[in-house]
Amino acid sequence: MRRKKRDDDWDEMFHSFDDEFEAMRERMDRLMEMALSGTSADPLVYGFSMRTGADGRPVVQEFGNVPRLGQAPTDLSCREPLTDVVEEGDKVRVTVELPGVEKEDIDLRAEDRYLNISVDTERKKFCKRLDLPCDVLSESASAEYRNGVLTVVMDRAPETPKGRRIDIG
Repeated sequence: MRRKKRDDDWDEMFHSFDDEFEAMRERMDRLMEMALSGTSADPLVYGFSMRTGADGRPVVQEFGNVPRLGQAPTDLSCREPLTDVVEEGDKVRVTVELPGVEKEDIDLRAEDRYLNISVDTERKKFCKRLDLPCDVLSESASAEYRNGVLTVVMDRAPETPKGRRIDIG
């Protein structure tokens, strides 16, 4: 027995949807393969935090191990921790989330306007070169690690004029 034309139209329409969805899934698979080519089995992590800066303007900070557009690919096995930098008068306080590591595994190095944070264990790997808002006195640094949160406090370096004044004769 022949089906009604209306049934044929419905079947054709839904068959067409199936083909379109399948083609879309195949395109998405190809895009994901291209995006992830050369990556390891480590998970991809991306996030951001947003706060109001001292000047009242929003500050957005990205974190994770997903390469940013226009930047060289990062080591995907190394996660970038979430950090927060607060200027408190003559001090700079840096808070870093490093869950699941021991304090002995944390390597901190301060120099001028940078704080380098790295953890390299069999289970966890974090790394970040943090650009500080001002020069700091690295010898003044004190750090505490409790419940997966690292807090580093450093004295702000005294501001000195850059360069040498040249007298005009």
